Amino acid sequence: MTVTSARSRGRRATDEAPRPAAPGRRRGFRYRKAIAIFVLPFGVLFAAFYLTPILYAVWQSLQKIEREGTFGAPTQVFGGLAQYALVFQNGEFWSSILRVLLFGVVQVPVMLFLALLFALLLDSPLLRGKRFFRLAFFAPYAVPGVIAAIMWGYLYSPSLSPFSAVTSSVGLLDGGTVLWAIANVVTWVFVGYNMLIIYSSLLAIPTEIYEAARLDGASQWRIAAAIKIPLVIPAIVLTAVFSVIGTLQLLTEPLVFRQFTSTISSTFTPNMLVYSTSSVPNFNLAAAFSVVLAVATFILSIGFLRLTQRKADQ
Repeated sequence: MTVTSARSRGRRATDEAPRPAAPGRRRGFRYRKAIAIFVLPFGVLFAAFYLTPILYAVWQSLQKIEREGTFGAPTQVFGGLAQYALVFQNGEFWSSILRVLLFGVVQVPVMLFLALLFALLLDSPLLRGKRFFRLAFFAPYAVPGVIAAIMWGYLYSPSLSPFSAVTSSVGLLDGGTVLWAIANVVTWVFVGYNMLIIYSSLLAIPTEIYEAARLDGASQWRIAAAIKIPLVIPAIVLTAVFSVIGTLQLLTEPLVFRQFTSTISSTFTPNMLVYSTSSVPNFNLAAAFSVVLAVATFILSIGFLRLTQRKADQ
């Protein structure tokens, strides 16, 4: 009895003793803690400089200004969807949306085609002086947008351009061509940026695939068409999404070009309309314009991604 009771007490003490945590559980906790520490600075900055302005813009768009009498002090009160009703009734806003959509339909494919072409040239074993050409293709992106627009504005202006014989006869700053003159500036600046994204994707392709294609007798053109381009489609889609977003946010180039031509109005692009509306000042209506523009950009970007993914699945 004594031995049996001693064994029972020992077993009970063992069962009641706290069990050490599993090594995997402790390791998982440390990993989650480390992830939280590294993500926290980004989360704070993201909330302070991205989420907070968005929420403030939405709040501003739901307000309106009321006055007591004709010359009464302005008072900001809750206006519901009154500002959004004005947005959908504003023909200049939707005309500017259609203008930048036309701009994007033409400019974005041309820019991405040139970016893909330059990336393929840099990845080709037949090209010599790759460092020079990589720097030359990317150099325009290093030029600030305002400086690039001023430089091209001088080149387009008949009275200032060194090519006045051409600019006087063509009229690149006229109403029918100024949009495409701006498209040329945007293409010149951003081709190198998109080229680097596509070129980085090309460098990630295993060289064994190229070697197998060469053993099968494929030429460089065949390798580019059948191997390289299909494998960099995700990078092209990524650059296309960035370009769609940038197209709807077009502001710097037309704003600078207003100093060279009178054919660009203050409502030429959606962002210019937002800027001019806030300068009145009418911050509530400008905020409503901004919210609608952001939603339109989101819908177009998601729609484009869904369309490309559906075609890829087919």
